[in-house]
Amino acid sequence: MTADESGATPHGADAEGEAVGEASPGDPAGDPARSDDGPEAAAGANDGENGENNGENNIAVKLEQLILGAERRYTPFQAARSAGVSMDLAARFWRAMGFADIGQVKALTEADVLALRRLAGLVEAGLLSEAMAVQVARSTGQTTARLADWQIDSFLEGLTEPQDSGLTRTEITYPLVELLLPELEEFLVYVWRRQLAAATGRVVQAQDDAEMVDRRLSVGFADLVGFTRLTRRLEEEELGELVEAFETTAADLVAAHGGRLIKTLGDEVLFAADDAGVAAEIGLRLIETMGHDETMPELRVGIAFGTVTTRMGDVFGTTVNLASRLTSIAPKDTVLVDEAFAVELGRTGDAPVSEADAAAAEKAAQEGTGSPPPPYRFALQPMWQRPVRGLGVVEPWMLTRRG
Repeated sequence: MTADESGATPHGADAEGEAVGEASPGDPAGDPARSDDGPEAAAGANDGENGENNGENNIAVKLEQLILGAERRYTPFQAARSAGVSMDLAARFWRAMGFADIGQVKALTEADVLALRRLAGLVEAGLLSEAMAVQVARSTGQTTARLADWQIDSFLEGLTEPQDSGLTRTEITYPLVELLLPELEEFLVYVWRRQLAAATGRVVQAQDDAEMVDRRLSVGFADLVGFTRLTRRLEEEELGELVEAFETTAADLVAAHGGRLIKTLGDEVLFAADDAGVAAEIGLRLIETMGHDETMPELRVGIAFGTVTTRMGDVFGTTVNLASRLTSIAPKDTVLVDEAFAVELGRTGDAPVSEADAAAAEKAAQEGTGSPPPPYRFALQPMWQRPVRGLGVVEPWMLTRRG
């Protein structure tokens, strides 16, 4: 979409503000399939001399109509007017969702109008500010864009290999999408509702309103050692398989033990947990699991505990930066944590506050002169203090299993 912030009559509209070319649904001039700026014209305007390209574009348009459930009917100006929103706001929503400006061709559907109307309605009702509505559009667009790319690149590509029937991949794609679309849509909504319920539950357990936004979390990074060297040694397909195996293993371990995978960065994953004991278990499990896989390089993990700002599913702040720095200085196959994380493990009884005191308590229990210490799960060994760029001097602790 193209914003018209000046208030001038948009290109393609007459002096009364009516969009040129807009007609009633029954008028042949308003039929996108018969209009000069209908889907075929928009998708294949430059392919008039190439019948093969036109055929491919026609299939692309048919796939688009199948997935969107409607034909292209509106220009951006017409869609904004039908939704009752300004071109400026409509353009901001469109760009926030991750779509390029499309000028004034007929490329939008009834669903686009409805989406604009819904977002604008939330703003008008006071449920969302305009800035928050744009953020909703942006976060949804970024998340689903990655999902859609993955499904096409990996899922559909594997299922659309040419078959013995002699059909091409393009010819197979349409009936395949037609069969998969309703099932994938239902599954997406189900997973989203599940994730929304889980996220809402975590937030409402916060102690106060401020903690709902700036929360105290355990944040960890897990990083493959020597990944840059691997990129020069492995073939692209081998490297892709390694990264996928790493991300899949990490995601499964994080989820299974009650953490949340924030994002993956190829050779690195970022995870978070409300409980320090959960984060410690995840960090050690990652090291142990990857260590038993001969195809994987060594791993290093850094975890910090403290106040974290959450935005659009990501986490920010000094705690996150510290966890990243701890990862970069951690020895191979080792988990390093900061002092605040060590203190939190001591507070929750997952690790002794002092190994000397724990040893003394164990000795007293053996001699019958004292109570046995708690069944600690983890051990902490202080390392040398060292300066960390941008964060001053920190005292890392090495996290291991106890006993």
